[in-house]
Amino acid sequence: MPPSDAVERGIREKAVKLESFCGKIMGCRVLVEAPHRHHRKGKLYHVRIDLTLPGGEIVINHEPSQRAAHKDVYVAIRDAFAAARRKLQDFSRRRRGVLKVHEPPPSARVAKLFSDKQFGFLETPDGREIYFHGHSVLNGGFGALKVGAEVHFVEEPGEKGPQASTVAPIKHPGTRATSSRNRSGNKSERKVSR
Repeated sequence: MPPSDAVERGIREKAVKLESFCGKIMGCRVLVEAPHRHHRKGKLYHVRIDLTLPGGEIVINHEPSQRAAHKDVYVAIRDAFAAARRKLQDFSRRRRGVLKVHEPPPSARVAKLFSDKQFGFLETPDGREIYFHGHSVLNGGFGALKVGAEVHFVEEPGEKGPQASTVAPIKHPGTRATSSRNRSGNKSERKVSR
């Protein structure tokens, strides 16, 4: 893609933040490209991050076909650096001999939705408010969210405070989707409690 000062500045800021997760980074190379132009999908950005560390190398290779949200270069870069952060944390734990314990992601409820602008706010159990963008909701599920819905989320620092990089609606046990045919003969699904 053509060079962009804003994109380069954002990448440099995110690269500097990686040092807080592993201070022994010897090199960081980032490649951003828009290799394909599809008529229906538009540009899908590909981001590759190569990190050189003492005793190893970490490669993050986010293919554009994996996320429809990668039509936005900043979202593609954010997701690639989030993956780099997780891999660096794992690398540091392995080097220290610490085993990783998988904890469930924190949960919250949807407090506010601004459907026309594709964003909203989550309220955590301790009363904090976390911003999220529609692209952060897994499987394009922003349109199905309702105020009060429970979600799991992954928090990261944003420019104006905490934000959720990933939001996943919580499916409660005892509910299942059933399908039926509507008047036009098409299948429709609805949730039924047991």
